[in-house]
Amino acid sequence: MIVQHLDPTHKGLLVELLQHSTSMPVAEAKERARVKAGHVYVIPPNKDLSISHGVLHLHVPERPRGLRLPIDFFFRSLAEDQGENAVGVVLSGMGSDGTAGLAAIRDHEGGTFAQDPASAGFASMPESAIGAGVADVVASVESLPDRIALHAVGGGTAEVVPPPQVREPRSGLDKVLVLLRQRTGHDFSLYKKSTVYRRIERRMGVRQVSTIADYAALLPEAPEEIDELFREMLIGVTSFFRDPESWEVLESRAWPELFSQRPPEWSFRAWCPVARRVRKPTRWR
Repeated sequence: MIVQHLDPTHKGLLVELLQHSTSMPVAEAKERARVKAGHVYVIPPNKDLSISHGVLHLHVPERPRGLRLPIDFFFRSLAEDQGENAVGVVLSGMGSDGTAGLAAIRDHEGGTFAQDPASAGFASMPESAIGAGVADVVASVESLPDRIALHAVGGGTAEVVPPPQVREPRSGLDKVLVLLRQRTGHDFSLYKKSTVYRRIERRMGVRQVSTIADYAALLPEAPEEIDELFREMLIGVTSFFRDPESWEVLESRAWPELFSQRPPEWSFRAWCPVARRVRKPTRWR
């Protein structure tokens, strides 16, 4: 999916230009076109593009000219539609379009990539994504295909949790959790194991490490990676924390009653149940 900033009054030439450079069929995106593997789709001029259930939709932009963010618009829909199968790549360009979209893909555990600004004709778009901390991998254009392929092998599949029999011994996982606790003070040992594995495996893919044991071995020499893993662990739905009424009830009614009954040796662990719609990502074939 190629999403460019285009003059709304000019005919796009990118389809013809790309077709000379690839054996894959290249076509302008059409309303209700079902995405097929091995095809290239280019956004048409004066349209926004989204995807739902593997089907493309074209939208009339709210702002035909001026500040438009077609890349963010598409990336957000891609994140919602494909979940951890989504991959977003921000290349050379002006402005900050793509940064918020990569953040959405990252929140859905997809893969996020940005061109190395040093190799970009216009560096502001990749610099914005990198500065916001939403690009998992920063590489030259020549290196990006291999990095994306590695990500596809190591993650982003429709099977969320590998079968238990292929899991590594707990020792590697335990070491990672201990290092997390030592650096951050947070104990993730009681988190759902499938979630913990998935977040660790995402970082393993970024670091190009094949086993949890190897990943645990690199952490003592890379404290910044522990910080990145910690941020991955905390990704989730945060609307509860933006609800003042909930906090007022906790402060005025729940906490006083709970703390008044707490023996000195007890500790509190708070959980927030969140109802969410779960839909299996569409697999492109």
